[in-house]
Amino acid sequence: MKYVLLAVCGLSPQVITETLYALHQTGRRVDAVHVITTREGKERIFSSLLIPETGPFAKYLHDYEIDPSSIQFTYGNIHVVSNGHGVELSDIVSESDNERLLELCLRWTFRFTRDPDTTVFFSVAGGRKTMSSCLALAVQMYGRPQDRVYHVLVSPEFESNPNFFFPPREEEMIELRDEQGRPMYKSTRYAEIHLAHLPFVSIRDRLSEEYLKEPMDPATLMLSLIREEERHLVVDLCRNKLIYRGVELDLTPARLALYACFIQLKKECRMDHPDCRDCTGCFLDIQQVFEQQQRIGDLYRKLSRGRVQESMSDSGITALSPENFNSYKSKIRRDLIERFGPYAVKDLEISSSGVPPNKRYGVRMDRSRIKVIY
Repeated sequence: MKYVLLAVCGLSPQVITETLYALHQTGRRVDAVHVITTREGKERIFSSLLIPETGPFAKYLHDYEIDPSSIQFTYGNIHVVSNGHGVELSDIVSESDNERLLELCLRWTFRFTRDPDTTVFFSVAGGRKTMSSCLALAVQMYGRPQDRVYHVLVSPEFESNPNFFFPPREEEMIELRDEQGRPMYKSTRYAEIHLAHLPFVSIRDRLSEEYLKEPMDPATLMLSLIREEERHLVVDLCRNKLIYRGVELDLTPARLALYACFIQLKKECRMDHPDCRDCTGCFLDIQQVFEQQQRIGDLYRKLSRGRVQESMSDSGITALSPENFNSYKSKIRRDLIERFGPYAVKDLEISSSGVPPNKRYGVRMDRSRIKVIY
């Protein structure tokens, strides 16, 4: 039987050696360590934990007289969350990032649990709470009776201390901070690490054989049962409204004309890309925005329904310049935040990509989630 430790980790790589120490202290063998993390987490692991010969992992093996060849833990065992283009994510900050993280957890959990001669120890002690949740969900999908989920509990004064990775055999004095943030010193012999076993309910036995041939996407594995309903945007040009999650926003004809132009371009885009959030194919540079002036003007005249508007002036929506384009864009963003909240604005606003002179503008929401009513 082979024993694999699969852990999630954020910016505190010491959780890996703490978990390894706790497993060894309870008589559990570990043959390989694998870590799911972000780009910044990977850099922390490389720059501290895995420094050859002198890093904390090497020191742990030396202190406890463990043969280095008995535990496979190399740079190739670090698995980093990436976006649709293969770019490693520095952090998990959006719903899309979280989906990529969950896919990675499912993939590696599936891989290790596929072998009946492998037992997997899952550590959910590191990283953001969403990382722990994603790995725990992956275990619920694919975990088997021989697998275990663990959390490590470390003495509060030593927890997350950048100088503490495990209790060394020979005690050391380590710098800590008291409740007022003042430096203090304490011997590592007072550090306690406990291994908490977390039970889980697996649905693996309820999955048909076709679902166990390869790792499936979260939706296929019943994720849709616990997700919120997918959020859609309705652009109602008959009533001059935006409707999002059942909430309505009235926009002035000038602002809606500009916004609807970008929405129409998004809907007309024919690029074959699975995720609009990772694509800027429909984004325009400022000159291309000005080339849409006829479309914007036609939309404005339709939305204003022949009424005389101040935006018909030389500085209004029918005569865009860099200055008033930015002004309209900012006002639209403010309207979206006030009505739909700050978390929705990243999907809904006219956002920018790149830096001058290659800056481009567009709406990031997936076109499949947008409906236009004419």
